[in-house]
Amino acid sequence: MRHFIFTIFLAILMAFHPAASSEAHAEALAPATGDVLLTVSGAITRSNSGDTATFDLALLESLPQITLETETIWTTGAQTFEGVRLKDVLDAAGVSAGTLKAFAINDYAVEIPFEDAEDGSAIIAYRRNGDLMSVREKGPLWVIYPFDQDARFRSEVYYSRSIWQLDRISVAR
Repeated sequence: MRHFIFTIFLAILMAFHPAASSEAHAEALAPATGDVLLTVSGAITRSNSGDTATFDLALLESLPQITLETETIWTTGAQTFEGVRLKDVLDAAGVSAGTLKAFAINDYAVEIPFEDAEDGSAIIAYRRNGDLMSVREKGPLWVIYPFDQDARFRSEVYYSRSIWQLDRISVAR
């Protein structure tokens, strides 16, 4: 009986030991080694810089990529945007719910419903027409929706959520 209890105790101890779980290592967020483009803070469960998740271009490029061609009210003609889904960034930071507040470099802020991430409609673009976006060109990060794919995105509500010069997202529960 003691051997059985010891075996159960050892199994429980091993299950909670970080080195015993390769899944825990797979979920770790790699540190940003280049210039930080995006910081996610607040109600996150994975971080790589204190209590925040920071993303440089290499970390963003390591996430699943998306290319979206759409017209916008701020540009002329169809534009090709490359980046990552907002959902994938939040997943990387361990965010599964909450209220998102997105901030631009100049402290302009907008709330983006978590549903926009969940349904995969919001992307964080870092390239437009093949080129990295400079601050002057609404970069380095711009939240974009598939405006041409669904009429619901062609409204003031979604236009207001299309924050450019994005540099941080705060998550509240």
